[in-house]
Amino acid sequence: MPSSVETLEFQAETRQLLRLVIHSIYSNKDIFLRELISNASDALDKLRLESLTGSLAGVDISDLHISLEVDSDARTLTVRDNGIGMTRDDLVELIGTIAKSGTAGLLEKIKESKDAATTESLIGQFGVGFYSAFMVADKVTVHTRRAGTDSGTQWESDGEGSYTIQAADDLPVGTSVTLHLKPADSEDGLADYLSESKIRQIVKRYSDFIRWPIRMATDRTDADDNATSDLDTLNSMKALWARPGSEVTEHEYNEFYQQISHDWLPPAETIHMRAEGTFEYEALLFIPSQARFDLYSRESKSGVQLYVKRVFIMDDCEALMPNYLRFVKGVVDAHDLSLNVSRELLQHDRQIQGVRRRLVKKVLGALKDMQAKDAERYAKVWDQFGRALKEGLLEDTDNTEALLELVSAASTHDPAKTTTLREYVERMKDGQDTIYYLTGETRAMVENSPHMEAFAAKGYEVLILTDPIDEVWVDQVPAFDGHRLQSIAKGQVDLDESADGDKETDGDKAQREQDFAALLPWLTTTLSDHVKQVRLSSRLTTSAACIVGDAHDVTPTLEKMYRAMGQQMPTVKRILELNPTHPLVTALRTAHHADAEAPALKEIAELIYCSALLAEGGELPDPARFTRLLTDHLTRTL
Repeated sequence: MPSSVETLEFQAETRQLLRLVIHSIYSNKDIFLRELISNASDALDKLRLESLTGSLAGVDISDLHISLEVDSDARTLTVRDNGIGMTRDDLVELIGTIAKSGTAGLLEKIKESKDAATTESLIGQFGVGFYSAFMVADKVTVHTRRAGTDSGTQWESDGEGSYTIQAADDLPVGTSVTLHLKPADSEDGLADYLSESKIRQIVKRYSDFIRWPIRMATDRTDADDNATSDLDTLNSMKALWARPGSEVTEHEYNEFYQQISHDWLPPAETIHMRAEGTFEYEALLFIPSQARFDLYSRESKSGVQLYVKRVFIMDDCEALMPNYLRFVKGVVDAHDLSLNVSRELLQHDRQIQGVRRRLVKKVLGALKDMQAKDAERYAKVWDQFGRALKEGLLEDTDNTEALLELVSAASTHDPAKTTTLREYVERMKDGQDTIYYLTGETRAMVENSPHMEAFAAKGYEVLILTDPIDEVWVDQVPAFDGHRLQSIAKGQVDLDESADGDKETDGDKAQREQDFAALLPWLTTTLSDHVKQVRLSSRLTTSAACIVGDAHDVTPTLEKMYRAMGQQMPTVKRILELNPTHPLVTALRTAHHADAEAPALKEIAELIYCSALLAEGGELPDPARFTRLLTDHLTRTL
């Protein structure tokens, strides 16, 4: 006799939620197959566990697998597994999850939300992956039989708020979900899910690393035009991150890296880690050998791939990796997340933030080890990704010290090699407590800057920083290992000795200040449109003058960068420093003492200022006037 059919109605509010799930939860309808395969994989995992430890000990688990079956005539796609299966009560409890308590509260929150992203986040918390099948199917039929029982059950629904359930005989152990597919509709995002190529594409993208084989019968024609049907395994099942590192070869690591990064070079470093405890996950990360072409463009994406129990969730998961480590490639496989977790939820999840912190420390630690053990390889990595890592000095205050240890920069110590801050500190002169640096557009421009003269003459090492970001991070980082960072183009510099190594006495300083007591105020007034002060310099040995900023002034290069980005910047007047021993400066002092009103003196003062501006690579306020003044004065000397 046929078994009786029960029809169970969802509550009115649950029908609203079901419609919302079907039409709003996923923008990409391909996800339905990922959800069903994941459910099947869980069923296989449960049967394997029960066969080893539970009441089902001794059950045959020699060929656990998932099958995909296509019936083009009936327009059905079936996802079948030979896993643990379900009883009638399981069906009501598990597939009926959507009708559990809390539905009313969730609906109220969805009504209050003002944007689609928030709505998706709320739905993602509810765990309704099975119902994504109704995005592509007019009707879904489930046949299932629990392992260890003799009878099976059929569940069926059209997704309109009710379902039927009845006993079913002669079912194998496991579960089959049959989707009666809607017609393909490109405008609605409905692909042809009967197409072998489309099914292969979805499985490869989302379920390639599921541990169980996913099989599908494939029709082929042999050389004699005879039709044959082969059973193909669609997924690779090679989740390297789930295997112990001792069992994975370097070739396998490199092959996997090239698969996920589309890079033909092997990685510079491989990081394989596993975390157990309250939040379990595995991670397999790679530091590339070469920066991709768009690393420093605005369109560049950051983050690694996120999996949940080997099921692909998303590319470029920003919540797991900060932007300054956007060059890191790899996967993170979390065990305790929902499959339909959204980016918005991940950004605020405390456990995910904890994973992110550990991943960052692991990457920075790997770079530190590389720096210590293989300086040549590290130099190549820094050359490719140093600019990005220095962004971390602006973004990641928790890891400032670790990032400073990684910084590598050119310096006056060795023209052919870069240096770390640690190495700089180890070479500092006795009594030196400051790390000196100078920023500029090129090394040649920095090396030839007048600011360098006294430091070169007295043997002080200076870092040469030529990346645009160097202009920013050096102002954000006050010190390294207790040593203050100071620009030699800012503030007062007193190296406390003359160029020949003799200390300058207080009497010498007082006499010099007295000699220039009249000239300096006059120059400050004469050049007031361009500078806020004229003073004597202790950083010059051969040049007549240089321009410096106050300790907290924005540099001219940074000022130009801000303006190029459209930010309004007030004009910053700087300080003109004069070399008191230079013949031009002493001649100007003498001429001013003889006749302070001589017209030529103002022109010479302007020429000195413009020459100092050119020497540091600055832009003249009036190039035509400078050329005319220079030509006139040269003519008079001939």
